[in-house]
Amino acid sequence: MANTEETPPLTENNLSSVKHIILVLSGKGGVGKSTVSTQLALSLIKIGYKVGLLDVDLCGPSLPRMLKLEQAEVYQCDQGWVPVYADKEQKLAVMSIGFLLTNRDDAVVWRGPKKTAMIKQFVNDVYWQSLDYLIIDTPPGTSDEHISVVEAVKKYNPDGAVLVTTPQNVAVGDVRREITFCRKTGINVLGVIENMSGFICPHCSECSNVFSTGGGKELAKEAGVPFLGCIPLDPELARSLEEGKNFIESFKNSNTTLLFAKITQDLADSLS
Repeated sequence: MANTEETPPLTENNLSSVKHIILVLSGKGGVGKSTVSTQLALSLIKIGYKVGLLDVDLCGPSLPRMLKLEQAEVYQCDQGWVPVYADKEQKLAVMSIGFLLTNRDDAVVWRGPKKTAMIKQFVNDVYWQSLDYLIIDTPPGTSDEHISVVEAVKKYNPDGAVLVTTPQNVAVGDVRREITFCRKTGINVLGVIENMSGFICPHCSECSNVFSTGGGKELAKEAGVPFLGCIPLDPELARSLEEGKNFIESFKNSNTTLLFAKITQDLADSLS
């Protein structure tokens, strides 16, 4: 792993030019937080915004692969770490511990204090420059990493959290606890997204409910928070993420792209 102890002292707030900060949370693993984070970022860029993606899933960083940035390296400047840019126009800046690993198969075997220190560095020491949105992709749960992220960003007045669930009751129950976590820590819940809600047939485009349906919408109603929408299981989206392709650009007219576009626009409108 690259040396993380030599970050130069900061002379100013690296998040001072970031207009909006959104956390993507879920109490459950495997519900697609990283998928939602990347597609929200790409959808925001599509409507003209400059976006940063911060991956604080220290034990399972997946953003570098999803954005085809696995060979990228992080450099330092006087203001801190320079994020990796996913496009020539530098509209999407990305930071992940995946960039600091010498081998992508290396395991991050750290206790809580070192994780906390790393998260604080990610929040404070990345030179994002001017951004419209910073999206923070988090690991599952409500423990050390989440408390560290919330404590680190609270002073920057984050807009709130988008919660991701799948339709099944077991996932909805865990996300219900995440809403409790947000309320206890003073994080505004911007809304709930129900991911993997139905399966889009690659041949006829018909949507079938593989799992149950409506769990996310019912949770949002029960908790009194906005329901942002449903995203289906889409083989083309899964394939794009595996290959590091921009799904939003590659499948502009797909139902999934249009759903992400609506969710993103509604979210942006609510924060304007």
